[in-house]
Amino acid sequence: MSSPEQPTREQPTQTYEQAREELADVVRRLEAGGLTLEESLTLWERGEQLAELCRHWLDRARERLAAATPADREG
Repeated sequence: MSSPEQPTREQPTQTYEQAREELADVVRRLEAGGLTLEESLTLWERGEQLAELCRHWLDRARERLAAATPADREG
């Protein structure tokens, strides 16, 4: 039996909205404090992953907009 593959940059497992909401939750938990150092580091690492996923979605959206927009807009 093979192990599940990690999501690639091309095939994220969360939508932008899901990743953004989870990232906001991570930030709230870190700002609230009261965590151990290990818990804080784990949350920070998850936040970095989520931020990268959000960047991925935004980059894809920019690419799609650029492809849909005429290059020269003379008028």
